[in-house]
Amino acid sequence: MAWNEPGNGQRDPWNKNKRGAGGNKPGVEAALKDLFKRIGRMGGPGGILTIVVAILLAWLLLTSYAVIGTGQVGVVQRFGAYVRTLGPGFHLKLPAPIEGVQPVATSRVRAMSDQIRMLTRDQDIVTVDFNVQYQVTNPQKYLFSARDPDGTLNEAAQAAVRAVIGAQSMDDILTGQGDANAPAPHLGTLQHQVRDQLQHTLDAYDCGLQVTDVSLQAITPPQEVKDAFDDVIAARQDRQGLIDQAKANTSQDVPAAKGDAKRLAAEADAYKAERVARAQGDAERFNLILKEYRAAPDVTRRRLWLETMEDILHASNKVIDGSDGRSVINIEGARGETPPTASLPGVGTVAPPLNDDADKGKQP
Repeated sequence: MAWNEPGNGQRDPWNKNKRGAGGNKPGVEAALKDLFKRIGRMGGPGGILTIVVAILLAWLLLTSYAVIGTGQVGVVQRFGAYVRTLGPGFHLKLPAPIEGVQPVATSRVRAMSDQIRMLTRDQDIVTVDFNVQYQVTNPQKYLFSARDPDGTLNEAAQAAVRAVIGAQSMDDILTGQGDANAPAPHLGTLQHQVRDQLQHTLDAYDCGLQVTDVSLQAITPPQEVKDAFDDVIAARQDRQGLIDQAKANTSQDVPAAKGDAKRLAAEADAYKAERVARAQGDAERFNLILKEYRAAPDVTRRRLWLETMEDILHASNKVIDGSDGRSVINIEGARGETPPTASLPGVGTVAPPLNDDADKGKQP
């Protein structure tokens, strides 16, 4: 019997996997009919209500809470209007779209950098690279006071840099960078001025931002005159180096000179005291001698003469007795010099000393 003859459908190879468990109906058709029946049953009043309740429950579960991360705050809006601010953690709220929560990072330090070309006070062009760091201090104002607070800060920063740098001449700006002793404003002073003016502008806009730092990273002249300004800056640095060296030398030489001056003054005072004391002693001695002289002139005169000769002749090492019975005293001077001969009454003649070699063997 052929496979496609009537009554022999079980031998049809194409329907072998399509038969149901209880008859000759294909399995796919049974599954589709079962699905249509289920949809039909749900199409009634009870089925639609079940779907609506399930959707409402899912909506409530998924939109009635908010999780705020660390370092963030959640700004709650009810129908678009600000209601309250949530801290970090898990919070319940009215489901969306009644209430929505927008997280804002308040502890993160944000930064923006930009480069502008601008005119200085003397109508020269400079290129300024600057960086601004800031934080969100008021999330409500940050979200609702300005349409684009970050863009507003960028524009305000450019305006502040133009206002501060534009009030200086290019000579002052370029030669005064990093030189606190230069007559030009110091770079740190310019940065503080830019920060203060930028914060003043942001406060006027009331956008909830706080500037933490402003850095003028580079202020450069046009490329055409850059070499000339580099020479000026190098000369200024050399000048400052010489000034510092001179100050260092001054700090060393001045104390030394003051010490020498004090030492000389102390020596002069000591010499003065010595001379005054000696003069006073000589005066007293003279007064005593004068008193003795008035009492006994001859004795005093003789004693003075003897003391004087003792002072003069105490270093003499030779005494020669002449044939005439008068003493001849030879005084040998320093370095072989011969002092002049002098005749002393009552003693003898002071004569030049004899040579040691010549005198050997001639002394009595």
